[in-house]
Order: sequence, then C-alpha cells, then structure tokens
Amino acid sequence: MTPFVWHLVGPPGSGKRTVGLHLARLTGAVLLDNHLFNDAVFKPYGADGLRPIPAEIHALAARVREAGLEAARLAPPDVNQIFTSYLTNRPSGPAALQRVRDLAAQRGATYLPVWLECSVEELARRLPLPERLERAKMRDPQQLRETLASAGMLAPPRDAVRIDTAALSPADSALLIAHQAGQLF
Repeated sequence: MTPFVWHLVGPPGSGKRTVGLHLARLTGAVLLDNHLFNDAVFKPYGADGLRPIPAEIHALAARVREAGLEAARLAPPDVNQIFTSYLTNRPSGPAALQRVRDLAAQRGATYLPVWLECSVEELARRLPLPERLERAKMRDPQQLRETLASAGMLAPPRDAVRIDTAALSPADSALLIAHQAGQLF
C-alpha cells in the first residue's frame, strides 16, 4: 500500500485546518496542522493571535517542526498524512514546500499539494472568529493585510489542486480533494 501525503496550503483564515479535519475523517489520514508544531512554542510564550510573535519564538517553532517532520518521515507505510502550511513568497516558502514534497518521496508516498484560495475580504471576515483564539491563530485583519502585502502567498505548483474555500464548504472541499487523489471509499 502506497501512503498518501496531502499538503494543504493557504493564507491565514483560508480553512486549512477545518478542511484538513474533514479530509482526515474521510480518509483516516493523520492531520499535522501547522499549529500542532507552532503551539508547542506559541502557547508557552503567551501568543494570543493579535500581538506579533518575535523571530526567536518562530525559530523555536521551526525546531519543533523539524522534529515533527522527522517523526512523520519515519511513519509506517499504512499512515497517510495531511500537512497544512501558509507558504509565502519569501525563500522559506518554496523551501517548506520542498521539505514536505521530499518527505513524501522519502516515504515512497503519493504527494498532492492543494492550494486553498479565498478573497482577502473573506479572510479578514474569518480572522476574528472565536475558534481561532483557541489555537493562537492570527486574529487581526489588519495584521493579515500587512502580512499578505509584505510576504505574499507562494504561487501554486503545476501539480496543485486549487480550491476556492469561499465557494465550497469545508466538507465539500475535503470531498473534492479526496476524489482528486482517488482516496474516496
């Protein structure tokens, strides 16, 4: 059995975790949400999704993420994985995409990048929602606009599935992703 690695990529508020939860329920895959790694450092720091997180805290989160990626690489062949990421136009964006692609290759897994797209207005509407506080996610619409203006969003690779999460529900988005991968039932 060939394992599967999905990589859900989108800006803050695009629904990466929510779609990932639905996809995990459909496929039995393990959801490795970016906040699974970040929160190990963000929570002790006191991140609230409003104040900026300093570079040294991001560096600690990167160390946790590397350990998590190593554990994911060692997963048994019957474990399918779903990663979520916000990938920017900065050099770290393409490098992070390649790390997950390489992890899939090292596992002998099929890799499917999925770009979750949404208008900035819709993203800004979603950011203040209460469920984002629980996971120390970005909640300030102005910070979102500034982040997108300065860091942007990495363009999807040719092999990416693109989904407008304002047009489809999270459950329907997950169904579409699973169907694209041939992983339904």
